[in-house]
Amino acid sequence: MCGIAGLAGPGATREAAEAMVESLAHRGPDERGLWGEGELYLCHTRLSIIDLATGSQPMANADGSVRVVFNGEIYNFADLRAELQQEGYAFRTRSDTEVLVHGYAAWGAGLFPRLDGMFAFAVYDARRRRLVLARDTFGIKPLHYHFDGATLRFASEIKALLRDGAVPRAVDHQALHWFLNLRYVPGERTLFEGIRRLAPGHSLTFEGGAPRDEVFAELAPTAEPRRSEGYYCEGIRHYLRAAVLKQRVSDVPLGVTLSGGLDSSSLVALMTEAGGEPLQTFAMGFNEPTDELDDARSVARHFGTRHHEIALDPEPLRQYPEVIWATEEPKENILQGYLLARFVRPHVKVVLGGLGGDELFAGYINNRFLGAASPWHGRVPASLRTRVLEPLSGALYRAETAAGCLRFDEYRRGAQLMLALGDPRRYYLILRNAWDYDSGAFPLLYGPAWEGRRLEPTRTAFEGYFRQTGQTFLEQALWAELRTKLVDDFLLNEDRTSMANGLEVRVPFLDRDLVRFALGIPGDLKLAHGQTKYIFRKAMEGILPARALHKKKWGFSFNPYWQFQKDLRWVAERVLTRRRVEERGWFNYRYLRAILDHPAHPRLRWHYFFLWLALGLEIWARQFLEGDRGAPPLELEAYF
Repeated sequence: MCGIAGLAGPGATREAAEAMVESLAHRGPDERGLWGEGELYLCHTRLSIIDLATGSQPMANADGSVRVVFNGEIYNFADLRAELQQEGYAFRTRSDTEVLVHGYAAWGAGLFPRLDGMFAFAVYDARRRRLVLARDTFGIKPLHYHFDGATLRFASEIKALLRDGAVPRAVDHQALHWFLNLRYVPGERTLFEGIRRLAPGHSLTFEGGAPRDEVFAELAPTAEPRRSEGYYCEGIRHYLRAAVLKQRVSDVPLGVTLSGGLDSSSLVALMTEAGGEPLQTFAMGFNEPTDELDDARSVARHFGTRHHEIALDPEPLRQYPEVIWATEEPKENILQGYLLARFVRPHVKVVLGGLGGDELFAGYINNRFLGAASPWHGRVPASLRTRVLEPLSGALYRAETAAGCLRFDEYRRGAQLMLALGDPRRYYLILRNAWDYDSGAFPLLYGPAWEGRRLEPTRTAFEGYFRQTGQTFLEQALWAELRTKLVDDFLLNEDRTSMANGLEVRVPFLDRDLVRFALGIPGDLKLAHGQTKYIFRKAMEGILPARALHKKKWGFSFNPYWQFQKDLRWVAERVLTRRRVEERGWFNYRYLRAILDHPAHPRLRWHYFFLWLALGLEIWARQFLEGDRGAPPLELEAYF
């Protein structure tokens, strides 16, 4: 696992390349490499996992016609290597990177769909003077780029792009609007104007002074004949075992992050089943009533792992500036992953994590609402929806706002959710806490910096996910979750928080064969009899202890109500002063003040999330838009 960066075009300089690679040192503390000629530079920082001695990058073939910088792991590299050797290619290393070098020489872009793994890489084809970027099918590894009309810059992280002074520092207000609705930015935009993410399964070819985006791997739900429950259970066990075996390949020790729930416990069970040295497991508590340390400890004892656990500091926001700088997005769900990775790294370099299991098998509590609503969406006439339900929803918002009682907000949202029946996209986004269906919310929440801006509503980012395709509403929503929130929120968080600490996280649930199989399982077997992950639980019977099979899901996150009372309130008071909020102009200070002054209440969950984002965005703006491009202050007191 590594960091990559590069520049191509008339604006490329060695000075900028050196600054970019320096900013990615945390992603690859073991080694650093830079190669350049003319108007092209390729940069790399290395975290050594496979072929510790000879896998240095940038890596080239014998005649220098193909060069690669690579971040990730190719799980089928041994098979591809054997195939290339049969075609006459000679290998000098045992690394998966060299498979990319010779694979591109042999097959060109035809290499990309052959790859089974998590990856983001750049290939320079010297003979054609062509630079090609590629990102894996599921978007496990990130890749960002900036094109100013002449020069293309790319990097694993945005902070590397910003080290080139030619890249402007400005907020993308459209992305910011979506971020404030969803708590992440969906799609290819980022919070930075002009900086994009390469989409999963896409390549970007830069030649002749212009970039060209192409799809090399398309993933889609499959319509297959229905099979028996036994067939699906057997398939889940088969493909998950195969994924774990693939992802055990490493020249350094591995561990598993363990919550004691279904997904992480399944990984522990299958890793233990595969044998080898005693497995190391890692768990984190939040000093909150919903902590899962006891559950994780129980699973660790059952499988005989070497277990490590930690409870977070009572005031975790003291690390917030440090974590925002690492993750580049000021979210409420980044602290825990960062601090867990920092705890794990002294013990192992690689861990397996359970991301993807909830999206594939309907594991979230919200999925129950989606399943219950599924049969109703086709029964509500469009005329009733547009003439009665939507106007009534707007009236509810206006009434609740006029009353000024913040704790009624959760009830109002629940009522609006019911009034969205007949409009699957609206229902899903309200359930996800998007608020911009209520136009009156704009002047309540936003400050003067938004005046005159034309914003696309949040629903436009979800075009195509909720159409009449023969899928149920639950299946459509799971597909949307897999392609948006998983990729653009959870996976991005996990990459940033782990790599900031020099830790590689692998995700067996996003193995390509397992995902393809899981997409063919009917939704009514993923959520059945009111039980989330019904078919997955059945598949794990006899493998997991009963406590792990039936554990209630809490989620690896802070409870905003408890966090408000720990340190969110006092930190926000010191950072979000009236002067700063009004000068920035992004938020209405009176609204933030109302949240701060209201007695702590569990029904203000959404308000606390919004306050957390406002706090984080002020720190983020001072770091990324105004501060030192390479070394902003990381102490919380610097932002008081």
